[in-house]
Amino acid sequence: MATPKLIGLTTYQLEIPWGPSKKWVAATPANYFDLVARAGGRPMLLPSVSEDLDPEFGAEEVIGVLDGLVVIGGLDVDPSLYGQEPHEHLGRTSLARDRAELALINAALAADLPILAICRGHQLLNVALGGTLHQHVPDLVGHGEHQPGFGCYAQREVQITPGTKTASVFGEHPTVSCSHHQVVDRLGQGLVSVGYSVEQDAVAPVIEAMERPGSRFCLSVQWHPEDSEDLRPFAALVGA
Repeated sequence: MATPKLIGLTTYQLEIPWGPSKKWVAATPANYFDLVARAGGRPMLLPSVSEDLDPEFGAEEVIGVLDGLVVIGGLDVDPSLYGQEPHEHLGRTSLARDRAELALINAALAADLPILAICRGHQLLNVALGGTLHQHVPDLVGHGEHQPGFGCYAQREVQITPGTKTASVFGEHPTVSCSHHQVVDRLGQGLVSVGYSVEQDAVAPVIEAMERPGSRFCLSVQWHPEDSEDLRPFAALVGA
């Protein structure tokens, strides 16, 4: 029997009912890790720790035992990490989670570990490499269709550059599950944009997918393939 590939997945920090009280937990929606398992990987959840406990501690050692990394969706990225003040519509952030995941991303890039970055993960990858974000997509496109509601998904068409790794996984004109109100602005070092939203006439598209040609495998999408149970990017990660 083949040795399974160990795939790390980042986690949310949530306060949930726990008996008569509430407790903070690390959580990842099951469709993320089920898709990793269906692709032949062994999912491993990677919680971050409190700000006062050094969220970055041990990132290189964690990456050293993994075969791949999935940076999942979630909260907005703290704009202080890319030199901006908070937008009036900035959502909830967690600097501890940001720091923990940035450390994992940087360690994975240094080790050339395969990375699949999804939504918030896509944005955080860009920030890790020195890029910036638009904090509120409606300011750019004039509508809220990229995020119809918190935790709600819109089915939107994206245009993928032919001949790219992303096109080989998703095709050139996929319809995807979309839920975000931030988006990549200035690209981080070494990243190339390979996917764009399809907008109405006279509305400039926003970046929906990136790759890093210098990496063995670094696939980054603004949408949520796990929502539609799209196995293909997870299979590509495990295969890499």
